[in-house]
Amino acid sequence: MSDFFTSILEYYNIAAGEHRILHWLIMLICILLIFVISNFAGNKIFIPLIKSFTKKTNTKWDDIILSKNVLKNAFNLVPPIIIIALLPAFINDTDTEYTVSIRILAIYITIVTIKLVCAILSSLYKLSNEYEKTKNSTLQGVFQMLKIAAMCVGGIIIISIIIDSNPVSILAGLGASAAVLMLVFKDSIMGLVAGVQLSANDMLRPGDWIQMPKYGADGNVVDVSLTTVKVQNWDKTITTIPPYALVSDSFQNWRGMFDSGGRRIKRSIYIDMNSIAFCSKEDIERYKKNGWIKEDCPDNVVNLGVFRNYLEDYLRTHPLVNKELISMVRQLQPTPHGLPLELYFFYNGTMWIPYEHAQADVFEHVFAILPEFGLKVFQSPTGKDLSALGYEQD
Repeated sequence: MSDFFTSILEYYNIAAGEHRILHWLIMLICILLIFVISNFAGNKIFIPLIKSFTKKTNTKWDDIILSKNVLKNAFNLVPPIIIIALLPAFINDTDTEYTVSIRILAIYITIVTIKLVCAILSSLYKLSNEYEKTKNSTLQGVFQMLKIAAMCVGGIIIISIIIDSNPVSILAGLGASAAVLMLVFKDSIMGLVAGVQLSANDMLRPGDWIQMPKYGADGNVVDVSLTTVKVQNWDKTITTIPPYALVSDSFQNWRGMFDSGGRRIKRSIYIDMNSIAFCSKEDIERYKKNGWIKEDCPDNVVNLGVFRNYLEDYLRTHPLVNKELISMVRQLQPTPHGLPLELYFFYNGTMWIPYEHAQADVFEHVFAILPEFGLKVFQSPTGKDLSALGYEQD
């Protein structure tokens, strides 16, 4: 073909010095035509054809793996490969221009291949989010590290093409700089190791509610990347935490609470110990009538014991209390502020607002029913209490 172009130029009496310029111009036009035709065929014919085929299948993985970005980068490899195959028809393989052209095309192929690998990794990460087993795994950092590794390998190959050297020898030379590279990529390496540990031990998933007071984090995990874990706090602020901090330090994950289907309520009321006494016969009869004590109960019944049994029955029958989890009412160590009577049970749900409403409903009932048992809640005296006793305030 080169001789054919030369003979045409000589036929029209074009000077030999201009042969080379026109020859390169014709070659560039041919290369441009190959690029245009290949891109048109890929973007307008083959990619829509493949996408229409994948949409007709029942599986979803092929739609994700063969995404438009993956197919576009794959078809971008076609033009340089065709040009490399046809290049000897335009230039002698012994010419300097041939060597330079091959290197430029090789660099282009390397760059497009890196983009293709990154696009495939992005599709694989997206595909992992479609399955329950890997949906909430912290795999984003692993895929990011693989992309960085692909870019590093591609960069070494491009350098080896430019300087016409073996990539293995360049890697051997970089071995001496490993300490510097580890220092530069310290956070990325530690983030990758921490990400693998978090994923392998199932310590953290996107969407988990975690608390880490050291970093001021109290909210939902919204993103887990190679270098940071983003937590959206309940006040809508964002806290970023290094992944390795979640492995080396302690944090609280509330996922177990959500998985159990119940949210714990643990709160005490302080009973005025002066109001604790044996029940009178009238009180016992009234309690029996209300079904709060049994008919064959002894005479020496304490009002606090009746109240405690009543609360346990109340929690066992309450529709908002989780019956599958522990529920009890217990006394704690007496304090100068009264005798703590603790209600320990689980709300039958996990959502925050209904949980607070259920907790309020239960304790509003507790405070309202308390006088029926002759008991009083302890509270520190106020100015009004002191004035009722005849003390004058300054």
